[in-house]
Amino acid sequence: MKKESWVLFGFIVLKFLLQYFLINPEYELHRDEYLHLDQANHLALGYASVPPVTSWISWVISLLGNGVFWVKFFPALFGALTIYVVWKTIEELNGNLFALILGATSVLFSAILRINILYQPNSLDILAWTTFYFIVIKFVNTKNSKWLFIGALVFAIGFLNKYNFIFLLIGLFPAILMSKQRNIFANKQFYIAVVLGLLLIFPNLVWQYRNDFPVFHHLKELSETQLVHVNRLDFLKEQLLFFLDAWFVILVAFYALLLYPPFKKYRFFLWSIIFTLAVFTYLRAKPYYAIGLYPVYIAFGSVFLAGVLSVGWKRYLQPVAVAMVVTFFIPLLMVAFPNKSPGYIKANADRYKALGLLRWEDGKDHSLPQDFADMLGWKELAGKVDSIYRNLPDIDQTLILCDNYGEAGAINFYTQNRKIRANSFNADYLNWFDLNTNITQIILVKTATDNDELEKTAQSLFDTVFVAGRITNELAREEGTTIYVLKGAKTDINKYLQDNVDQKKKKQ
Repeated sequence: MKKESWVLFGFIVLKFLLQYFLINPEYELHRDEYLHLDQANHLALGYASVPPVTSWISWVISLLGNGVFWVKFFPALFGALTIYVVWKTIEELNGNLFALILGATSVLFSAILRINILYQPNSLDILAWTTFYFIVIKFVNTKNSKWLFIGALVFAIGFLNKYNFIFLLIGLFPAILMSKQRNIFANKQFYIAVVLGLLLIFPNLVWQYRNDFPVFHHLKELSETQLVHVNRLDFLKEQLLFFLDAWFVILVAFYALLLYPPFKKYRFFLWSIIFTLAVFTYLRAKPYYAIGLYPVYIAFGSVFLAGVLSVGWKRYLQPVAVAMVVTFFIPLLMVAFPNKSPGYIKANADRYKALGLLRWEDGKDHSLPQDFADMLGWKELAGKVDSIYRNLPDIDQTLILCDNYGEAGAINFYTQNRKIRANSFNADYLNWFDLNTNITQIILVKTATDNDELEKTAQSLFDTVFVAGRITNELAREEGTTIYVLKGAKTDINKYLQDNVDQKKKKQ
C-alpha cells in the first residue's frame, strides 16, 4: 500500500474514533433521530419531514438490530466518505501529499465533525454536495460523458436525501453559464443525464403531488417558526465558525480561483459560492444549510498552498499550516460538542453563551445548546409510559398519543413492549395512525401547556382523567412534559381522532 493510502486510512480511522468518543454517555439520541429511525417502520416514497433516503438507511439500521452503535455509524461513515472525496478531489487537482494532509485535516477538524454526531440527513447532504462538485471537476478535466451520468445519480441521491441539494444547482448553473464551461449546455449527453436524474426523483415528485406537496407546508412552517429568527448578518457570521480553523485555506482558494492560471478553468466555482450564499442569505436559511459548499474550496486552497510552500524555506511552514488547523479547532472542540456533561455546561454557561451556542430556534438563550437539550429525557419518558401501559386494563384498546414526533419516536425506540406504537398529530406521524382497533383509553403525552383547558377537553371525552407522570430532568427540552391517562371513553374516540387527522391534513 502506498504511503498516501496509509495516511488516508489513518484519517478515516481517526474520524470514526472521534465520532464515538466525542459524545458524553449522559446524552441519549436526538429527537430528530427517533423520527428518522421510526420511518423504517413506515417505508414510503416520501415523508412530510424529509425525502425517502433517510428511511432506507433506517431500514438497514433496523436490520442490524437498531442499536445506538449503528445509529452513529452511518453519519460517521458519510463524514469519512466526505474526507475521501476531498482527498480524491485534491488528487484530481494534482495536489501532493502535503496538500492531501492539509485538506483532510481541514475537513476532519471542522463543523462537519459536529454534524456527523447526529443521525440526520445533513451528513449525507454534505457528502452529496462534495461529491457533485468533484464530479464537475472530473468532467471539466476529462470531458467524459460518463461523469454526467454519475452526476445525475449523485443529484438524485442528494435530492432524495434533502431538498436543500437544489440550492447547489441554483448557484452552480448560472456560474457555469458565465464561464467557458457553458459549452456543456450544448452537449446532448448532458440533457440525457438531466432526464435520467429527473426519472430517478420522479416517484418522490409524484408522492409530493398526491399528498398536496407537504414540502411547501413544511417550508412555510419552518419560515414562520424558525427562519424568522435567523438574522441575515448572523447567517454570514456563522459561516466563519464552521471552518474557523481552515478559513485561511478557503480564502486562499478564492484567491487561487481568481488569479492562479492552472485554476482558470475552474473559476466558475468562485461565482458559484457567491450565488449560492446570496440565495441562502436572502431566504434567511439556517446557517448550516451551506456547510456542503466548503469542502471543495478546501481542496482548491490546499493544492494552491502546497505549491506556494513547496520551495525553499517555505517548506518549513507546511507543518505550521497543519498545526494551525488543529490548534484553532481546539477551542470549538471544548464547547461545540456534547463531550461535557449537561451539569458542566450549565455551570459554565457564560463561555457557551458568548459563542451564541445557547440560542435556540425561538431566538432566546437557554441552559444548554438546543441540540444537547434535545438529547435528554427520552429514556425517562419511555420508561414511565411503559410502566403506565403495563398497569392499564384493556391495553389492546389503548392509544399512546404524543404532542410531537420526538416523544412518539423515543417511546417507540426505547419501549420494552413491542405492542406499543406511540403516535402524534405532528410531522410524519399524522400519516401513520392505525384506527382499525376500537380505542377506549389514551395515554396522552403533552408538553408544557394550559393544563386546565386540556383537562376540561379531556373530561368531556373520558370518564377519568389523571396525571400519571412527567419528565423531571430540568435540563431536557421536554422538562415538565406531562403524561395523562384518559379512561372510559364517552364518545367514539376513533372518529374523533380521524376527524383531527383529516382536519390537520387539510391545513397542510
